[in-house]
Amino acid sequence: MKRVFVFCRRLLILLPVLLAACSSDGSILQLLTRTAQAPMFLACKPVSTTELLFTFSTPVRLVSLTFDHDLEVASTEEGETIRITFAKATEIGQRITADILVEDASRNSLNVIVPFRARNDRMPSLVLNEVRTEYSRPRVEFIEFLVLKSGNMGAMRLFISGNSLTEPLYEFPPAEVRAGEYILLHLRSIEDGALDETGSNLNLATASGAQSGVRDFWVNRATKPLHKTSALWLMDQDDVILDALLLSESPEDWGKNNTIEAAKFLAERGTWLPRSGNVTDGAWVPNHSDAVSTRGTTLTRTISRDESVPPARRAGSWYIAATGNATPGQPNSARRYTP
Repeated sequence: MKRVFVFCRRLLILLPVLLAACSSDGSILQLLTRTAQAPMFLACKPVSTTELLFTFSTPVRLVSLTFDHDLEVASTEEGETIRITFAKATEIGQRITADILVEDASRNSLNVIVPFRARNDRMPSLVLNEVRTEYSRPRVEFIEFLVLKSGNMGAMRLFISGNSLTEPLYEFPPAEVRAGEYILLHLRSIEDGALDETGSNLNLATASGAQSGVRDFWVNRATKPLHKTSALWLMDQDDVILDALLLSESPEDWGKNNTIEAAKFLAERGTWLPRSGNVTDGAWVPNHSDAVSTRGTTLTRTISRDESVPPARRAGSWYIAATGNATPGQPNSARRYTP
């Protein structure tokens, strides 16, 4: 501690001399404040299959850039946003890691290693179709989707409010899907054989709950991902909400797991239609009645969308299936649970 004090005292003595000697260009002051002025990394976004944007807090120049795939860069543009143009199109939804080093006008440098998925302009149209909220080892919670229009799942993201409002629980790898196909996302991976089926082999996964002939995906976690009071939504790479679902077990539990914040977020974007009032009214607050009731769900009594009517983003389009009528990877049972 004594040595540090002596060093600091000497620095205070020398500092006025150094600043006076360099007052013509302020180089010493610039050197001493350089760290505080370093640029900040803000975002990485693929805007097309051949263009990638890195955004920073201040204008920067590109010092170096490498990728973990063999991607040839055709041109670059510098500034607050660095625009990278590739020589050829990237593969849809491919997971890529970039290692970028930049420098601002004061020679403050910043090195960022950032993973992202290549641009996907062929997102399918799909809806959430069935949800199991319960867990009994080895059978885990799942979300089923029904594809309405063919496309590629790559870079589609699932959010669950109890997990995070800003970080996806799962980001889909590239996989071609067709209209009419049922897709299962299992919300835990607790056994061997929990394999994502991204190709033509739909019998690759062998963990409990995997369905023969149905495309299975698995979230790599062991802890509970989904509660009976939650909000779920799917987003594309442009933050467009593709479908959503709002759940609540009871008025007493309403508001847990960031549900009210998520309900406002979904309603304001027209992706979940409330029953409790006018969203444009500044005084509107989401209510338990806006959500699908999950009171009574079990391992075999799942939350199911009414497939007999066109998809609608409101509570009245959903029900709890009768005991023993969970139908992962198949059309939903019309038999309903009666409390």
